[in-house]
Amino acid sequence: MVTTKDIAVHLQLSVSTVGRALADDARISDQTKARVRQAASELGYVGNHAARMMRGAPSNVVGLVIPDIRNSFYFTIAHELSAIMAGEDYQLMLAETFDDRLIERRHLRELSASHAAGVVIAPTPNPHSDSINMLSGMPHVQLLRKHSSLGAQWFGLDDRRALKDATTHLLDLGHSRIAYIGAPADLPTGRERLEGYSQALRENNVPLRAHLIELGPPASPEHAREAMRRLLNRSSPPTAVVLGSVLHTVGVLDGLLEMDVDVPTELSVVGFGDQSGFSWWGPGLTTVSLPIGDVATSCGLWFIRRLNNPPAGNDPYESASVGWLVPRGSTAAPPAASRERSA
Repeated sequence: MVTTKDIAVHLQLSVSTVGRALADDARISDQTKARVRQAASELGYVGNHAARMMRGAPSNVVGLVIPDIRNSFYFTIAHELSAIMAGEDYQLMLAETFDDRLIERRHLRELSASHAAGVVIAPTPNPHSDSINMLSGMPHVQLLRKHSSLGAQWFGLDDRRALKDATTHLLDLGHSRIAYIGAPADLPTGRERLEGYSQALRENNVPLRAHLIELGPPASPEHAREAMRRLLNRSSPPTAVVLGSVLHTVGVLDGLLEMDVDVPTELSVVGFGDQSGFSWWGPGLTTVSLPIGDVATSCGLWFIRRLNNPPAGNDPYESASVGWLVPRGSTAAPPAASRERSA
């Protein structure tokens, strides 16, 4: 391994001069810094981050703690944040929690022990007290999800409006037996999406039917597939379904193909998120498109400014981005017989 001593011998400089040049010390001339950096590059020198942190130098690592990278929202976020952080000489470190608060605590302990510069986190439903304490001691921002115990800096979506608009679209087409498959209400995003669905029904004087609501793990397409099967086997099945998770949408679309359900003649479907494949599915999926890339970019740029210019206080900051409905061929008026039964 190439050391600062090797660079010093190569350039006939003292080891202390090389060390200061690599640390961008103001006492070293720009010309000498340029020579040292060039030699370090040519010789293959890699800085020892652990040693620098022991001397009090800050880490350039930013942790991204998320539930599940399989969700297209989270791999979009990881991609956008990685590019932003790299442009500012920070390195993004990914950690998955699978919504397990003990795994979340372990990841945060590792980030805290390595003196991470900060953390971007989509928290579990009930963070451990240790996690709350660790995050209180390091810069962090919540993304998509928010938990009151973790502060008031958050970037996310207007989830309530997204599901309200999706449900209203089906109501406007004449549906009244509208099912909902989404995340449980103990997740803040799940709670807001369920409320958006419920609000649309209330405002249109349509009763909320508990037997048409199926809640389960948002990262489980299997749950959504089986939930759709149960709903269609009810004595009074829905004429439409609105979905509150990307992976739930994937599971339902797979399940409808397996069950040979004619969409939208037998069932209208409104998805959540707009993956490229959704426009190709069947007649094309009507769905709520969400600006995840923009949310990640805004969060990343705001957080970098905060890391580079730490504020005197910890003032609240929240940003909720709005999605939009993309109408395609998966929604239509309910069958005439269904309209008569509803009436």
